Amino acid sequence: MKCEMQDVLEKNILPFWMQKMIDHEHGGFYGRIDGSGHLHPEAEKGAILNARILWAFSAAYRVLGKQEYLEVATRAKEFFLEHFIDEEYGGVYWSVDYKGNPLDTKKQFYAIGFAIYGLSEYARATGDREALDHAIELYECIEEYAFDSQYNGYIEACTRSWGEIADMRLSDLDANYPKSQNTHLHIIEPYTNLFRCLKEMQAASSCNYVPVLGSVLPVGITVPQDTLARIEGSLRNLINIFIDNILNPETHHLDLFFEMDWTRGAGHLESYGHDIECSWLMHEAALVLGDKNVLRKMEPIVQMVAKASEKGLRSDGSMIHEANLDTGHVDDDLHWWVQAENVVGWLNIFQHFGDQLALEKASRCWQYIKDNLIDWENGEWFWSRHPDGVLNTIDDKAGFWKCPYHNGRMCLEVIERF
Repeated sequence: MKCEMQDVLEKNILPFWMQKMIDHEHGGFYGRIDGSGHLHPEAEKGAILNARILWAFSAAYRVLGKQEYLEVATRAKEFFLEHFIDEEYGGVYWSVDYKGNPLDTKKQFYAIGFAIYGLSEYARATGDREALDHAIELYECIEEYAFDSQYNGYIEACTRSWGEIADMRLSDLDANYPKSQNTHLHIIEPYTNLFRCLKEMQAASSCNYVPVLGSVLPVGITVPQDTLARIEGSLRNLINIFIDNILNPETHHLDLFFEMDWTRGAGHLESYGHDIECSWLMHEAALVLGDKNVLRKMEPIVQMVAKASEKGLRSDGSMIHEANLDTGHVDDDLHWWVQAENVVGWLNIFQHFGDQLALEKASRCWQYIKDNLIDWENGEWFWSRHPDGVLNTIDDKAGFWKCPYHNGRMCLEVIERF
């Protein structure tokens, strides 16, 4: 499996983005290739797409050490810092136009989280001080503007100047609530990576950290203990939020939408892909935190959440998307990202708990991916297949939400873990 995944990463996923998505005219990367393979050179460029490209190629360089991956990661970093960072108000624009001019200037904290994820991974891979400074600044931004000091947790969005915004939805498919599982998941994910990055730099340090933008160091960087302590405290708090507020104690699924006071909103929803993804990302957060008491509390929950996600598994190893228990509607499309997280989640259960059945689940899903989702001819993966097996060519091959992140990370997780 490891050799197969490295081949898919290096011969199918990454080459697609290097060969077909680099915008040599306007900088950075194109905003969209549709499901039929047609390039849309004037499509908007989303913060999510660009931050995830930054993360994927930074991680690929860190793990595999190839210069061409560093070159793409550096291109992504430079374009992101030049065009997505709001120099006036701070934070990250939601999107820019194809020339790199601000387009949608709202501040979605999910996007700011992914900016931290990408920048911290670049710093982790290269020792780049500029990327680290911006990652820490964006962490401070989330803590200042998104953190709810009354009820705990993080809100979804603000206006460009950090005012209240009526429509807080992450996408048209989401319910309009001030808090969500998805945003909290993708805040704990970058906070974990930033904390890990700083701990690794501290361990390898040969110099003192001074926050001066534009300086690149080829060695580790130390940071003030109060910075580490604040990020550690945020990470501890997020772990508790997942346990105390987001985890449904009756079903062991993760509830999706919430009012400010954590009253569940939008009905009884189950997102099986988020459940299995959450299981290993929560475990990762506890492992990186390094507190044995937290890990002892978390590990039974990790296994329960993974077990709950089995409700979405099909006999061929694939996993459906989600279900609304109130209406009975089931979204049983077989999305690329759900399958990728399904593989990592079960491999995590196998690796840490010795569950052979979990390994079989991961292997069956990987076989499904190879047979049904990888575009062996043109590169990358298709968005999904419908339950009847018909290929989805309506949704993007590459775009605002279709990035080398879930599938690239799956491959890198397997390479690193095994």
